[in-house]
Amino acid sequence: MSNVQKGTIGVTTDNIFPVIKKFLYSDHEIFLRELVSNAIDATQKLKTLSSFGDFKGELGTMDVKVTIDKEAGTLTVSDHGIGMTAEDIEKYINQIAFSGAEEFLAKYKDTANNIIGHFGLGFYSAFMVAKKVEIRSLSYKEGAEAVKWECDGSPEYSMEPIEKAERGTDIVLYIDDENKKFLEQGEIDLLLKKYCRFLPVPVISGKEQEWKDGKMVDTDRDKVINNTEPTWTKKPSELTDADYREFYHELYPGQEDPLFWIHLNVDYPFTLTGVLFFPKIKNNFELTKNRIQLYCNQVYVTDSVEGVVPDFMMLLQGVIDSPDIPLNVSRSYLQADTAVKKISGYITKKVASRLEEIFKNDRQDFEKKWDDIRIFIEYGMLTDEKFCDAAMKFVLLKDTEGHYYTLDEYRELVAASQTDKDGQVVYIYATDPVAQYTYIKAATDKGYNVLLMDGQLDSHFIGLLESKLQNVRFVRVDSDVVDNLIPKADKRAADLTAEERDMLTGVFRSQIPKVEKAEFLVSFEDLSADANPILITQNEYMRRMKDMAAMQPGMAFYGELPDSYNMIVNVNSPVIKRIKEAADKELLPKLQPLNADIVSTNDQIKSLRDGATDGKLSDDDQHKVNHLEESVAHYRKQEDELSASFGKEQALVKQVIDLALLANGLLKGEDLNAFIRRSVSLL
Repeated sequence: MSNVQKGTIGVTTDNIFPVIKKFLYSDHEIFLRELVSNAIDATQKLKTLSSFGDFKGELGTMDVKVTIDKEAGTLTVSDHGIGMTAEDIEKYINQIAFSGAEEFLAKYKDTANNIIGHFGLGFYSAFMVAKKVEIRSLSYKEGAEAVKWECDGSPEYSMEPIEKAERGTDIVLYIDDENKKFLEQGEIDLLLKKYCRFLPVPVISGKEQEWKDGKMVDTDRDKVINNTEPTWTKKPSELTDADYREFYHELYPGQEDPLFWIHLNVDYPFTLTGVLFFPKIKNNFELTKNRIQLYCNQVYVTDSVEGVVPDFMMLLQGVIDSPDIPLNVSRSYLQADTAVKKISGYITKKVASRLEEIFKNDRQDFEKKWDDIRIFIEYGMLTDEKFCDAAMKFVLLKDTEGHYYTLDEYRELVAASQTDKDGQVVYIYATDPVAQYTYIKAATDKGYNVLLMDGQLDSHFIGLLESKLQNVRFVRVDSDVVDNLIPKADKRAADLTAEERDMLTGVFRSQIPKVEKAEFLVSFEDLSADANPILITQNEYMRRMKDMAAMQPGMAFYGELPDSYNMIVNVNSPVIKRIKEAADKELLPKLQPLNADIVSTNDQIKSLRDGATDGKLSDDDQHKVNHLEESVAHYRKQEDELSASFGKEQALVKQVIDLALLANGLLKGEDLNAFIRRSVSLL
């Protein structure tokens, strides 16, 4: 070839470059990944040809070098691979539709070393950062002539013969004014560490440095930036626990050792390798992105794997590597790709089976780690149906004594003593063993077992278990008095007349301090004499809704509602009996005339309404009704005032209410101070 050849690149659009810049790659920095990947590809091809005997020469140094020349404004990626002839460039560079990698794989599909990407198309990513690109190449073929190809980012190119001493290819990028940062050694090293740190061929970038005369200076040693044999490329049988931990710290410096890991290795129906680590999650629900890194034949693709792996996998760390994941990806492309969906399903299955294996092989160790991995397993069960079905075999329940049970074991443990009158097995649980200590003790004293469900996801997880387990329901230990947690028969009604009930309701309600965002409903129950005088419980349904509202914005309505508490007065308590006796003697006689007036006035109102024509009162009758209703309101106000006055005089009323509030952490500030002072005076 004696003359300079000029021509037009064979593309199907008027200009391929805007398409590459806008659609194919989301980030300009990807160009370095693509060019280094192509260089690795060319190197691996030559190794394969040599192993087949199709190349009989010396392989020599097989590395890839990235060189910066700031003065010339160039960045060069060089390899010692198969190189290209003018015909190769015409076919693989000028005719973009062809792919050298595909043709090569077709010939050496069974034993070819990993061939990365699609040579040709990835090369054009160079024009995202370069105003001109040169290819200088000498093919491995005997008698081949070196060639230089040049293009300024338009479809026009030039190609001519040159002198080149060494086999391989140099891609020279003349960096444009907008991308001068890619001429900084630090920037390039960062990108190479990000995208190329585990490539299978040594990648050299600049020189190693050492401290000399008060500053860092270059040595004559090449700086190799990658680990060519990362852990996931080896067989599990070749690796020790120390190897896995060392690799984990290489990926995530400064973190605690992982709890355990899963080595992925499958070659059908797709190829997939990798290692996933279970890290120690520092807080209760630390869901962060960029934990799992996605690779394609050791080339970094992305760390934004949302939608690629199931949501709950986002709590894991590690590496997934598959040649079935394309390099030129956007997240939406990954999420829609069928191969990726199959990979996602496989990983879920593999993680579940590995967890089951660990549980079966060393249950004691599994239990030790349970508190750290529980959030992951619960999240997985809540968000992935297949994982949920598998996890039902190894998910554990922990009780307040620190014992662990599988779902089957726990049912067997409590079924005899904790089945209610309707045949449902009741799982009693606590969320705060300190704050709910009184309730837990009452339940355990009665022979019940209490689970500890104090995780951030447990309000949702409880609902999931209720839907999965037959004839099982969960109740929080403070949702009712202990005798009612597992009703064996209908509740016994408190032995009070209507007058006594109204009187005591007024007395106790008048002495409840104002608690922010809380409402109290006073009720009376026939409990044992040694039970507390007053117990405060919370409605199970409403409390669960509020707990879930804290994590789900769509349920914010429940979060805004006040907390609803039941203030249960134990009519058999000696203290309550004393209060009632005093009220019967001092308060009831004052209330009875008012109550009679209320009954009489309400009868008059009813009589007027019953006599209305077609349900409509005359103006005169409506005026009478309004006046009578005002009288009723006045009588009730007088009742409330009398009840409040009596309650204030009875130190025991305020004391038993405050004791119940204190047991539930609801007595604070000024009310708590008054309680302490009153307690001292009562002593």
